[in-house]
Amino acid sequence: MSESIKHYIAWRCAQEITEGVINLGIGIPTLVADYLPKGKVTLHSENGMLGVGPVPAPEDMISDVEKIDLVNSSGVQQITALPHASYFDSSLSFCMMRGGHLDATVIGALQVSERGDIASWAVPGKDVLGVGGAMDLVVGAKRVIAALTHQSAKGEPKILPECTYPLTAKNRVDTIITEYAVFKFREGQMLLVELVDEVTFEELKNMTPASYEIADDFKWVSRKDVFKEALVLK
Repeated sequence: MSESIKHYIAWRCAQEITEGVINLGIGIPTLVADYLPKGKVTLHSENGMLGVGPVPAPEDMISDVEKIDLVNSSGVQQITALPHASYFDSSLSFCMMRGGHLDATVIGALQVSERGDIASWAVPGKDVLGVGGAMDLVVGAKRVIAALTHQSAKGEPKILPECTYPLTAKNRVDTIITEYAVFKFREGQMLLVELVDEVTFEELKNMTPASYEIADDFKWVSRKDVFKEALVLK
């Protein structure tokens, strides 16, 4: 997957978020922070922090692992703290997640079903690190935005009638965002609301076995026109 594709998906996810307390998952979701409106969004990290700042500049990165104090929930990516940041233990952090105190979470996904089921943590036959806090996030957050490429590296579809991988949660996804399309779940139905003009309806359907309808407010978009700021990658 090219860096521009990752950043496009992250940028498009950020357009869904205008304010509130937000948690960003591992992978593509971590890039969403680069495109969020400044001063209106507070980032939550499940390892116990509110007010997560941007990734440090390269010259500020700490090379000595033993001296690193601030990392995100993946435990490997260095972060900074905004002036209003606060810290707490994992039990309080998970209470925030489970108690409905997060306005949204952006989470990576291996598969999403046409009913909004999400599988995000295990591929059968491969080593599994564990689900982590993903189940708590998708069940507790008020909105769940799934950020993923439309197909796997092998060309297999990820948006399916039924998930074939172990589920993270059922019927919890509100929005699916890929490099090609945006789907939203409204009144239990999956609707196509946005499609890049590089892809036809027929091509999209060939990549998307799930059942969906075209929304009344559907629109075509040009990635090159709407994503100018992210074409210049860091």
